[in-house]
Amino acid sequence: MQNISTIRYISTNRYNLDKGKNKTVSFRKALFQGIAPDGGLYMPTSIPTLTKKERFALEGQSYPYIAFEILRKFLGNEIPNNNLETICADIYNYPVPIEKIDKNTQIAFLDRGPSASFKDFAARFMAKVMEFFKNTKNTTNILVATSGDTGSAIGEAFKGIKGFQVFILYPDQEVSPVQRLQLERIGDNIKTISIDGKFDDCQKLVKKAFLDPDLYEMNLTSCNSINIGRIIPQIVYYFYIASNIISKNEPIVFSIPSGNFGNSLGCEFARRMGLPLDQIIIAVNENDEFPNFLSSGNFSPIIPSRKCISNAMNVGNPSNLARYFDLYGGHLLSNGIVNKKPDLMKMRKNLWSTSVSDSETITIIKETWSNNGIILDPHGAVGLAALRKFQNNNNNRAVVLGTAHPGKFPEIVEESIGSEIIIPKTLKRAMDREKNIYKLDSNYENFKLFLLQEK
Repeated sequence: MQNISTIRYISTNRYNLDKGKNKTVSFRKALFQGIAPDGGLYMPTSIPTLTKKERFALEGQSYPYIAFEILRKFLGNEIPNNNLETICADIYNYPVPIEKIDKNTQIAFLDRGPSASFKDFAARFMAKVMEFFKNTKNTTNILVATSGDTGSAIGEAFKGIKGFQVFILYPDQEVSPVQRLQLERIGDNIKTISIDGKFDDCQKLVKKAFLDPDLYEMNLTSCNSINIGRIIPQIVYYFYIASNIISKNEPIVFSIPSGNFGNSLGCEFARRMGLPLDQIIIAVNENDEFPNFLSSGNFSPIIPSRKCISNAMNVGNPSNLARYFDLYGGHLLSNGIVNKKPDLMKMRKNLWSTSVSDSETITIIKETWSNNGIILDPHGAVGLAALRKFQNNNNNRAVVLGTAHPGKFPEIVEESIGSEIIIPKTLKRAMDREKNIYKLDSNYENFKLFLLQEK
């Protein structure tokens, strides 16, 4: 077995650092720092691989079992095996249903966790692992920018855990009514802030706070996908899904609804670990900066981002593109400036991307309900619509990820299918809590003052 204890983590900005600053850190340090001191995102210095024997041994296994086998490759000896096994068994106690759409297409529903979105897989991992690692009495303050689902997932995962305080920032006019109810009613050690702006404005506030010397004493970190601790657990479900629907070396296509690109990045990591893939489809809504980049070779962020019904994907400058660039030999700064172009030929070989309009999204929701009796949320519908475009010239075995429960978007989905949606019990419970919300504009100094007053 590969010696996994040697894996360290390094900044995507390492190429621009002065001599002596090109340092690697442990997983624990990368997890608690959130982003590197130079503003870059942490990446593993190497990506561990699974032998064919190890990969075949995953077939038919439970989710906690597969999670343990994948995660220990990245954590090495930082968490003892018995503790990691316990963590995996504790946090992954809900199902991942996989339903057939047609002979070549299936959909995997990642929405059965506490907050009814795929974000639960990483959020619960981060909460348990950070609690395990924490060895000081000082409060760790977590900043989270959310376009809808991340905030509630992180809030539910960290609620009531001593030694942690979470600040959730969301764009006031760009979450669904149900998402708003979730975000505003977590309470306890979770503070929710409604920002008068876009998701990208929320993300800028968070990133700026990390690099502000005046806030160093607050022990800030992030649970957004800028944190490598969000990416690594999202590798697991690709192996789990593949091990349950294909045999041995049969390649597969994944179509992934994408906003900040952390979800699809997990799939890219899985491919590099040895999961046989034909193609990774990065499905975006009308924020089409990435498909434009793949076709033209020129990256231009969309500022401000475009408002679409698949609101969690309303991102005009995805943070995790910096990691994609890094994997393909390039260098992208957080402001969207390209210092070094990646290998576009290799990117185009492994990645395919397309933009899906709101009208196309609604059409897919209607058709999937009418033809299959399956209810999709707007994000899963973007994934399926993108796959249909790809399948015009390909008949590959494919899986679409259902990333959020349709019950989070009842106005859109019910109007599309002409039927009422059953809201999950977890969402109902969340919506019955007492409201607790703060409101701020997108001015950084006002946000900074708020943090200093709340510490």
